[in-house]
This record gives sequence, C-alpha cells and structure tokens, in this order.
Amino acid sequence: MDDLSAPTGREPELAAVPRPDGSAPRALVIGATGYIGGRLVPRLLAAGYAVRVLARDPARLGAFEWGDRVEVRAGDATDAAAVASAVPDVDVLYYLVHSMSSGKGFADADRSAAETVARESAAAGVGRIVYLGGLHPDGVELSPHLRSRVEVGEAFLGSGVPTLVLQAGVVIGSGSASFEMVRHLTEVLPYMPAPKWVRNRIQPIAVRDVLHYLLGAARVPADVNRAVDIGGPDVLRYGQMMNGYAVEAGLRQRPIATLPVLTPRLASHWVNLVTPIPRSIARPLVESLQNECVMKDHDVDALIPPPGDGLTGYRAAVRLALGRVEGDAVETSWQDAEVLGVPSDPLPSDPEWAGRVVFTDRRSAVTSAPPAALWRVIEGIGGENGWYSSPLLWAIRGWMDRIVGGIGLARGRRSKGRLAIGDALDFWRVEALEPGTFLRLRAEMKVPGLAWLELRAIPDAAGSRYEQRAVFFPLGLAGRLYWLAVLPFHGFIFAGMARRIADAAETVAGSGESADAVAGDPEDVGSAEDRSVTASAAAP
Repeated sequence: MDDLSAPTGREPELAAVPRPDGSAPRALVIGATGYIGGRLVPRLLAAGYAVRVLARDPARLGAFEWGDRVEVRAGDATDAAAVASAVPDVDVLYYLVHSMSSGKGFADADRSAAETVARESAAAGVGRIVYLGGLHPDGVELSPHLRSRVEVGEAFLGSGVPTLVLQAGVVIGSGSASFEMVRHLTEVLPYMPAPKWVRNRIQPIAVRDVLHYLLGAARVPADVNRAVDIGGPDVLRYGQMMNGYAVEAGLRQRPIATLPVLTPRLASHWVNLVTPIPRSIARPLVESLQNECVMKDHDVDALIPPPGDGLTGYRAAVRLALGRVEGDAVETSWQDAEVLGVPSDPLPSDPEWAGRVVFTDRRSAVTSAPPAALWRVIEGIGGENGWYSSPLLWAIRGWMDRIVGGIGLARGRRSKGRLAIGDALDFWRVEALEPGTFLRLRAEMKVPGLAWLELRAIPDAAGSRYEQRAVFFPLGLAGRLYWLAVLPFHGFIFAGMARRIADAAETVAGSGESADAVAGDPEDVGSAEDRSVTASAAAP
C-alpha cells in the first residue's frame, strides 16, 4: 500500500489516535467493496486502524490488495444478526451504502437498513457513526434518492450514537459514475442537447478530498452529532464541468443547448444511450442535478480542517482522474457495483444439475502457445480487447440488453489486463478465478434464465489446450425458446472465439506482446491447422 495516492492515511492529522491502553482503534466499514469504501479501507489501515468489514459476499474482497488484512463478517446492513456480530468493540463505523435502484420500496429498504445499523450500534456502544450523504438545498422538494439519503442520515443522527453526516455532491475521480458521465457525454457528443439543469450550479468535490474528510471524521470530538456540507473550491454549472473536462482532455469545447422537454426519466435514457452508465445509476444521478447543490456553509472547517495543500479544484481533479485512467491505475470503479435485479448465486456444482434442465456449449482448441501465454489472453478478454469473435454480433447483443434496461457491453472493465473475483467485465461478473488456469463469468445481462461462461488454460503436449464452456439454466418456456433462438449464433460466435483466442495466445507467445496488442476485429476466425474445436449444446 505504499503507492496510495493522497490522502494516504499517514498524514499526522489523519492518523488513528490510539485507545487509552495503547491499542489500535477499530473501524467497521459497511460498503467496503463499493467505490468509496474500496479506497477508504487501505487508507484506514495505513492510518493505524484495525479494520473490520461487513460484506454480503466475502469472496469479492479478493479483488482488493487489502482483502487479507481486514477482519470479515458476512452479511449486509439489512441482516440484524450479521450487523450485531460486526459492531462490538467498534470505535468508528463508516456507513457507505445506499440503493441506486429506482424500483418501488427502495427508500423503505434504505431506511430499514439504516435503522437496523443504528439500533445495533447503540446497543453495542459504538463510538461514532460516519455517513456519506448527499449535498442538497433546504426548503425544496428533493428527488426520491436525495430524500432517502437525508432520511438515512436522520436515522443515524437520532440513534444516540454520535454521528457525523458528510453531505457531498458530484464526486470526481477515476472510475466514479459522475466523472464517467461527464467524460462520455463530452467525448461522444460534439453538440450537446441537454436538460435545463445543465445551468444549475453545483459544487463538485475530488474523491481524494472526500477520503480526507472521511478519515478526519474519525477524530472529531465525541460530542459532535450533526450533518455538515463538503465540497471542492469550485462552484460550476454542469455545462461548465463538461467543457472543463474538454479542455483537460484536449477536446474543443462543446456547444450546449437546453431543451425543456427532457425530463429526468428521458434524460436518464439519453445518458444510458450515449454513456456506459446504465439507467439504474443514471436516473438518480440526473435527479440529483435538478436542484442547485452548493455548500450552505463551511462549518466542516472547524471540525476537519482542509488538506494542508488545499482542496482540489475541478480541473485538477479531472487531470488526476485522466492520468489514472490512462495509466490503467483505477483503484475502484462504479463498474464493480452490484447490479440489482440480476442473479448473484454462484454456479452450482455439476452433481446438482441432475434433474434440472440445463444447456451447455463446449469448445476447445489446441495451441502451440504455453499456458502462460494463453492465460494472458484469457485474463485480458472483454472491454477494449473485445471477445475475439464477431464484434458486430457481440455489439448487437449488448445493445439489446441496454434497450431492455440491462448493463450492456459498455460497462467495460476496470483494468485492461488484471482481473479479480467480483470485477465487472462488460455484462459479466467474475465469479471464480484461479490465476493461470481458470476463469468463470456470471452473466448480468437480462435473459430468461441464469448463464455462466467458463474459460480454462490447460497444459498440453503440443503447448496448451483452451477449453470454453457456456452454461445456461432456462427459466420456463421463455428460457428454452431463448436458447433455441441464439443457438445458431453460438455455433459461429463461440467456435470463432475459441479459435481466435488460441491464435492470439500464439501471437503473444511469439512476440511478447500483451493481449490487448493482439486483440481486434477477427477477419478469419478459423485459421491454423493445429486447431481442434468441438461443441455440445445439450443437457448433461
């Protein structure tokens, strides 16, 4: 963790204050695998805290370098028993979760989870709660998501546990949904038709400054129980943010025309169309921009002084984010947030398939490349590298998914060449990973069933053997009809994918190039004479 960007947690004003007996204070992080939580945890460790996390899926912690340095409790904030097991002996609890769903009942679910955490924290004698809420104006009707975040903060403030609610607006950092929305809207559109909210004033804040305030919140006096606004030094209109990005990215500034007919619902569809941000995330982001969100005061300065070198300006934050993206050094990303409403259970083991309807498609290809070269291609699959077969058909499938409200292919991947359990990969999620040999992806596209894709690199006398298996559990008649409908396309896509990956492995082995250097649109997916491709599409 020596390569942490500022703040590192080692700053004297942010370092942990030992307990009276000299032991390290304990921090509990709920939401540790999220965008902010994944960055906060290593800095808490560097600051000297003993860190415990509450994680719905502990296996996802394997995606983080710090995963084996924290104490883990399985469960989520809605599970009173899990929360009760996590809160004892906690000095500061960070609550960094909120629903991004627009479905009915999300506000009740958020409030119930907060009340559960508040109740169990009070019973266990937690020293302090820190909640990252949303910056908002007073005296106006708030969007459902902003109103829900206010209610969550109020639940903590009324819990009897000293609470500090940090209310932040648009967060700018590599991988943040707000940054990616600005980035793609600006890069894709030479002319921007936009809702009237592009003229509202907002106060963005760099993710490094959010982390500064979160670390500092653990050290505020014990009698502080209140909400405070946090923001960067610049107050801008959204249109100015887009053109500020354009300047930093070397693009010409974009003409912007406001259209009063673009409601939040229509605007979220528009964002979903031209950016990787799905509607489920775009809509709360768009709704949060309906009102001017500027700090009402700077009371936070008396509790947590700004960083020694000052808060980060908007354009400087964009510059830092772009540097991280270009250097393939994005710490955490919105892409890795869980997608609500999609399957999350792992693939059952083969013996459990007995008596179930299941379809499989198996392919294999022998290559002269060593297993290490083949694995480099497998680990680099997806995102900018593509899927090594019929880019047009993959793109069509991605657009079909987005049209029905799915994530589509535009989500990409956080790192160009590295994968870990829990990482997002286009419309897949890394479910299982054995470095050098095995990768299993779970589908998060909208389909009438459950789907997985497995890729293996196996040593072979000729070099190595690539094995590929697609597994589909259909739901009802719709699921069976879906499989039959796509079966002809699988014959082309999956066979070509196996051949192309084997070819790419040989190129990597022969030239020393990375997998992304050899990926591209396949002109001929069936080439070398030493290929042996087999397929099956039936119940085992």
